[in-house]
Amino acid sequence: MHISLSPDEIVFWQWRFVSINATLVFTWMIMLLLGIGAWLVTRKLSPDTELSHWQNLLEVLVVNLRDQIQQTSGQNPDRYLPFIGTLFVFIATSNLLEIVPGYDPPTASLSTTAALAICVFFAVPVFGIRQQGIWKYLHHYLEPTPILFPFYIISELSRTLALAVRLFGNVMSDGMIVAILISIAPFFFPAIMQALGLLTGIIQAYIFAILAVVYIGSTSNEDNGSK
Repeated sequence: MHISLSPDEIVFWQWRFVSINATLVFTWMIMLLLGIGAWLVTRKLSPDTELSHWQNLLEVLVVNLRDQIQQTSGQNPDRYLPFIGTLFVFIATSNLLEIVPGYDPPTASLSTTAALAICVFFAVPVFGIRQQGIWKYLHHYLEPTPILFPFYIISELSRTLALAVRLFGNVMSDGMIVAILISIAPFFFPAIMQALGLLTGIIQAYIFAILAVVYIGSTSNEDNGSK
């Protein structure tokens, strides 16, 4: 039984050096699914007390994300919510859809997790400059001494790599374990592992989002509370 280590290995179409693999296909499918889902859920938002099940789910998700961002960063969560919320929803959806037969989560590809980590890498200076101004933000690389500047750069690069590898490794290993158990005991163990995989998928999305909040929030020295 062949076990693919990454959806990158599943190629649907190729012409010379151009190829369309499972990572690309499933990533665009998730983006389309989330886009349509967001439109369906938000098109009839209501301030009434009797809300639809989808609006209740959306409000629970938004409220919990705001609370987690505020508790983690100690700052106004609204400035981070769109970016962090997008990361969490994309990763969680990508992982949860693993129960669909024939689906391979894009987060099991290092190219996807690296792209997400790079988004966080660039978000750090964007949010930092927006809150502190460019000169104050750049100056923190020279504190308490300019000698530490190279170490700041190494630290930011290494944590970006850690974000990408952590998510990739956890998602890939879950898929491999399920595939191995299917070959050994095709009925009992895979069902248990699938259930645990759903929980793990949510946890991985949560960890990635919270680490992104920590990295981005660390660029601000302001004590903004929860305005």
